[in-house]
Amino acid sequence: MAIREISPREAYRRLAGGVRLVDVREEHERMGGMAQGARGVERAELERAPDRHAPARDEPLMLICQVGGRSLQAARSLAAQGYSEVVSVAGGTSAWQAQGLPMTPPEADYDPDLHDRYSRHLRLPEVGLEGQRRLQRARVLLIGAGGLGSPAAYYLAAAGVGTLRIADDDDVERSNLQRQILHAENRIGTAKVASAAATLTALNPRTTVEAVRERVTSANVEALLDGADLVVDGADNLPARYLLNDACVKLAIPLVYGAVHRFEGQASVFDAGRRRGEAPCYRCLFPEPPPPEAAPNCAEAGVLGVLPGVIGLIQATEAIKLLLGIGVPLSGRLLHFDALAMRFRETRLGPDPDCPLCAPGRAFPGYIDYAAFCAGG
Repeated sequence: MAIREISPREAYRRLAGGVRLVDVREEHERMGGMAQGARGVERAELERAPDRHAPARDEPLMLICQVGGRSLQAARSLAAQGYSEVVSVAGGTSAWQAQGLPMTPPEADYDPDLHDRYSRHLRLPEVGLEGQRRLQRARVLLIGAGGLGSPAAYYLAAAGVGTLRIADDDDVERSNLQRQILHAENRIGTAKVASAAATLTALNPRTTVEAVRERVTSANVEALLDGADLVVDGADNLPARYLLNDACVKLAIPLVYGAVHRFEGQASVFDAGRRRGEAPCYRCLFPEPPPPEAAPNCAEAGVLGVLPGVIGLIQATEAIKLLLGIGVPLSGRLLHFDALAMRFRETRLGPDPDCPLCAPGRAFPGYIDYAAFCAGG
């Protein structure tokens, strides 16, 4: 259906004559200023209930958006619903402003960097401005700035997580660069957490990176977890995994788990601390660690360089979903990925009613010697 487009100047002239002008952009876009005299109604709302905002279908009606595309589509929708005098403003608010026509001032709490940087998030109803602000207030602990931690940290920072606390005691080595994309050749020999902070700050200066050059231990784990909304497990060893699981159960903090081996990876969410008897913990899946020879690390067994990227991105996705409270988390599900077959499969996980750690009513047994436990000692 053909819709007439008019120039911003003609729209301004008509507006002065009493014709209704409706700005169909999202609320967060209108916060930066609108064509003076326009009324703000989101496109979806206008198309869903046009009578509420333009009751007379035979009276002139003008629609405007940012550059003209959405207003044109909205005009077609309204014309199909019987509006005979609807037009779209060509070039939208951008053209209106460029031609020096009057604009309303931005709202007092309008943050142009936030609105520009996260504009694609803001257009998602499941995120929106309030969701983006939730991400901005969030604090995430990431253990490990290596293969899994690199992609997870990249996308958590890019998504706008306000604070990333990254703990790792290693230095960058040349062999890391095949998969640990936070680092670069000119940082070989520097602390991984310092390298990570430099990369992530360059990507998004709005994210605060707390670089902690420490290995997670029973002595420091609760200090590292202090204030964290969730933990992303990017560790490369079993003692750290059991320790993180135990601390997260004790402190009721969700743990986003990931692991890789050669060409295969897995991911899950362990949230038993907040959902006793409903969600499993890591010990429900692995009550006892495998013998050391059955679980070699990447240095011993090798790993396809892109594999940690896939699993790390799944971890980042789960973390963002948990922080926003959207979607269905991987809690109670173990996701397996086979890179050679390019196949995902899922295993259902239930809580172990006899779990020594997370069974309902069971008191926290205390931290143990995790290195000895995983060594079979």
